[in-house]
Amino acid sequence: MKKWIKILLELNKVRITVAVTLTTMAGYILAKGTVDVEMVMPVLGIFILACGSAALNHIQDRDKDVIMPRTSNRPIPSGDLSTTMALVIGLSEIIIGSALIYYGSGFLAMQLGILALIWYNGIYTPLKRKTAFAVIPGSVIGAIPPLVGWVAAGGSLLDPKAMVLGLFFFMWQVPHFWLLMLKYGEEYNKAGFPSITSKISKQQVKNSTFLWTVATAVSALMVAMSGLISLLIFKIMILVASIWLIAVFSKLLNPRTQNFNPFYYFMRINYFVLIMILVLSIEPLVN
Repeated sequence: MKKWIKILLELNKVRITVAVTLTTMAGYILAKGTVDVEMVMPVLGIFILACGSAALNHIQDRDKDVIMPRTSNRPIPSGDLSTTMALVIGLSEIIIGSALIYYGSGFLAMQLGILALIWYNGIYTPLKRKTAFAVIPGSVIGAIPPLVGWVAAGGSLLDPKAMVLGLFFFMWQVPHFWLLMLKYGEEYNKAGFPSITSKISKQQVKNSTFLWTVATAVSALMVAMSGLISLLIFKIMILVASIWLIAVFSKLLNPRTQNFNPFYYFMRINYFVLIMILVLSIEPLVN
């Protein structure tokens, strides 16, 4: 039983799918200003749908995963799970997740959920085999789940606030991914993926990561000033967190940095996004 739980947690990339779910919750709370029982079905639906998408991604990348040390122990390349069983699990989750979103929130919310699935498995996953810059269009995926929550709560996709919200969750994923490339770029090259580190120097990747991080901080400030956040204390929190993020990442511009650890910066930008999710989820409830 423990082995199956471990397999499912890995197959469904639960750490990522939980993060996706949190952004959906934030979008819902921002649009509705409260937490209610109607939030359960779309949020649970997006979680299960994201799990199904992750399972399909395991199937799509199984030939590459077996080559890279970081991914060789995943369920399919390790032999713990057959491709057929992974497909059955993934498709079942996609059907259940889509149904929950539809019955809980309607057709538009379900369409957005399916769009995220298509963008991840049908566009981004094949594209990353073709270009080292696939993460830029691929980051659109991150903007969709909070909009599912927004629409599920009755918000309009044409609302400028929704666009600002989506922009923030798009922006942060590029530096997040490029930091992974700085750590695992050689593995990706070995597996035959075109890696950003094989196209430009590591210092150029660091410089680009810093610029995208600044853009992420600016988009966070746009969130604070867009009307999504009303209380001054929370606006100040976003401002302070944004300044801190830029200050931390400014060290990437120094080519003489000793013992560079990409994971250090990877975790800092994750902390920043977690702070943003907490602010976006809590502020409407206390306002």
